[in-house]
Amino acid sequence: MRKFSIIIIALAAVICAACDSDALDPSQSVITGDTSVQNSFDKWLYTNYVIPYNIRFLYKMQDIESDLSYTLSPADYKKSTQMARIVKHLCLEAYDEVTGGKDFVCTYFPKMFHLIGSAAYNSNGTIMLGTAEGGLKITLYMVNDVDINNIQLLNNYYFHTIHHEFAHILHQTKNYPVEYKDLSGKFYVQDSWIYNLQYLEQGFVTAYSSKEPNEDFVEVISTYVTSTQKEWENLLEAAGEQGRPILEKKLAICKNYMLASWHIDLDKLRVIIERRSSELDMLGLENAL
Repeated sequence: MRKFSIIIIALAAVICAACDSDALDPSQSVITGDTSVQNSFDKWLYTNYVIPYNIRFLYKMQDIESDLSYTLSPADYKKSTQMARIVKHLCLEAYDEVTGGKDFVCTYFPKMFHLIGSAAYNSNGTIMLGTAEGGLKITLYMVNDVDINNIQLLNNYYFHTIHHEFAHILHQTKNYPVEYKDLSGKFYVQDSWIYNLQYLEQGFVTAYSSKEPNEDFVEVISTYVTSTQKEWENLLEAAGEQGRPILEKKLAICKNYMLASWHIDLDKLRVIIERRSSELDMLGLENAL
């Protein structure tokens, strides 16, 4: 005990000496703000993401936010400005429109987007298009491949992923009916989904759906809202007599869940997204921010 007291006294003396030699100026704060220069895009993001939604949109690649197990490259500046405007128009404002305000997005949507310019290649030969971490951040890859004139590519690469990850947050907050898992129970194959060529006739909208029930559930939602009626009908026809009834039952459960749990009509949301998709040429995406 005596030895410990001596150490404390000695440490206090050192601290006092340091305080005497570096006295603080009471007229100046030691806490400084962000001194980085804000460009026009940064200011636009603050006005259009931070203020209305409390969402950060990171387009300058940050090591601390990146998965360093992949070889990645930063997102192009112009592509990032395009992506920011498209995400706001096709996603955030689409949910605002279907729910009647910004409260839903502000409450449940992840608080950060992080853009990566390149793809993230997995060891099994697949490409990761996006990830979500704890409901707090969505990372989008392949941003340098954005084609503002190709809505199918935009949906396949980015918006399918965003709706997929957001649906995960929703079902983790309020779970979907347990009977959903029984519709294709015997066909779930975990990581072998990449070899599943019969997914449609088994009642899955994508091969990835056959991984496990949670992925199946969110894939139905994300595929439905990013597909036109014709595209969805083509998918049902390709599923055949065996897969079609399963997909129709899955979609019915998804629709009932979204309406009962979140007051969102998936049919209305899909119409809104399709209409907004036709409005992209009105956003002036070719012009720099």
